[in-house]
Amino acid sequence: MWKRPGRPSGVQELPSAARTTTPSQAPIDRLKITVLRRLDGLLAGDHAGLFPGHGTEFGEARPYVAGDDPRHIDWAVTARTNEPHVRDTIADHELELWLVLDTSSSLAFGTALATKHEIAWSAAGAFALLAASGGNRIGAVRSTPNGARSRPHLVPARSGSRHVGGVLTALQRTPAEGETGDLAAAIDMVRRSSHRRGMAVVVSDFLGPDDWVRPLRALGQRHELVAVEVVDPREIELPDVGLVSLVDPETGRRRLVDTAEAETRDRYAAAATARRSNISAKLAGCGADHLTLRTDRDWVLDFVRFVAIRRSRLLAAAGSR
Repeated sequence: MWKRPGRPSGVQELPSAARTTTPSQAPIDRLKITVLRRLDGLLAGDHAGLFPGHGTEFGEARPYVAGDDPRHIDWAVTARTNEPHVRDTIADHELELWLVLDTSSSLAFGTALATKHEIAWSAAGAFALLAASGGNRIGAVRSTPNGARSRPHLVPARSGSRHVGGVLTALQRTPAEGETGDLAAAIDMVRRSSHRRGMAVVVSDFLGPDDWVRPLRALGQRHELVAVEVVDPREIELPDVGLVSLVDPETGRRRLVDTAEAETRDRYAAAATARRSNISAKLAGCGADHLTLRTDRDWVLDFVRFVAIRRSRLLAAAGSR
């Protein structure tokens, strides 16, 4: 699928939870049941491992060991001692989580259990609900179409259950046909709006131009990064169903493809594999933990597996120090 780059003309702040109009409360209620009951049960423990945060108070400097974040190197101490030192930070009790949700038309696509937007919204909501259960502050930015009147939608970071409901409502909007979301502008909006270290979660299919790489790398200089990539099985491989008409939902371009040809299916699969490998490499280069969710799988189980692996890695790193 193709996307056209563009520049935002400003920022529009969404109303607070108390003044937000809820288009449909039922999906939010179902998500709360899934996350607060099923997800918490599967995690079977404290969710603090998911939100470690950098902290805002500096602790003591210590010698650098393998596995430490090079961004925490204390250059003044390193220069005095001629040995690399890092300075740990003391984590705040109240952390800040920022959500970035891509609302491009490509996310309205889905051929399995749900559309990509439904999975993306559910994943963003899971992060929000788990963070809110620990009293953390939640903020969100929703990408909007490129163009002269484009304005990223911002929900300021606040705490409280009513505010979380407002965040979920703000992100619930289904992408319209022909919209090309400006993901880069939405990520940059979080960088300019967040004033405390915390965690940023970017949810998208990452299709189209890679203009999001630079702002995401800049965002990672201050926050823990999690990138949630949402894919559909038909974006990975084509079934043998004969002649089909493929439509780009963002530009309206159409192309006839004969899926009965094995060579066509093989070239499509190879191109899809190369594209996903390229996305993974760019996300890793930005310092982001990469979670892939598919529309033909149980996203809750994949979410739990991701949290468990991330928690184990963080505990191992803490033990080595």
